[in-house]
Amino acid sequence: MASSKSSQTTRNVVIACLAVWSIISLIIIVVWATSPQMKGISHCRQELQALNEKHEGAKVIWNEDRQALEALVRQGWDNQTRLQAQVDAHREKLAQLNVTLDECHQENALLSANITTLENEIEAHKATEANLTAHISLQKEEIEWLHSNLTGKLHELESCEALRSAAVSMQKAAEKTTAACQTSKQYLHTQLTRCQNEALKEDSNHQQQQSPGNSAPMAAHGTPLIMALSLLPALLLALAS
Repeated sequence: MASSKSSQTTRNVVIACLAVWSIISLIIIVVWATSPQMKGISHCRQELQALNEKHEGAKVIWNEDRQALEALVRQGWDNQTRLQAQVDAHREKLAQLNVTLDECHQENALLSANITTLENEIEAHKATEANLTAHISLQKEEIEWLHSNLTGKLHELESCEALRSAAVSMQKAAEKTTAACQTSKQYLHTQLTRCQNEALKEDSNHQQQQSPGNSAPMAAHGTPLIMALSLLPALLLALAS
């Protein structure tokens, strides 16, 4: 708009200058034509012709200048139209940029809210991590305590296993001793039975052959046998125990 106004003003100034110059030329021609004392008619005609030629030349120049100015004005209008189109395009781009900027502001606000939420979640995760670390420390202490107890229990188990092995060995030895004692018991029981039978037989024989003269020797002879028979049950009980 400013370029078009300046071009139109320039054109008006040039046209006004040409009009003033034409009027001044006509006044000079009239003055020269009305003053015969200063110049002759022929000379005035020559000057008038020269002035007419100059005037025609000025008119041609003025027409050329006018056409050039009109061309400049048309070019100015074309430039103005093109510039206006560019301005409109830039306005549209600016409007789009403003919309994009508003969207960016909204996105930045949303991102700021998300960042705040994430920071809060990070703080919560840090607190959870601290709690888990403390819990893990307690669990490690408990694991160490359980490991210590397990080690003690393993030692106790090994001791019990050793005691069990010793008890098994002692049981086997006792079983063997019991078997030997049972064998000895059976042997002694057999011997006792046989001795009792022999003693009964001898007692019956001696009772049948007993007489008043030999009673003392028979008593002396039966005393060791009676003592042996009395010691056999004690020996059997000792072997059984």
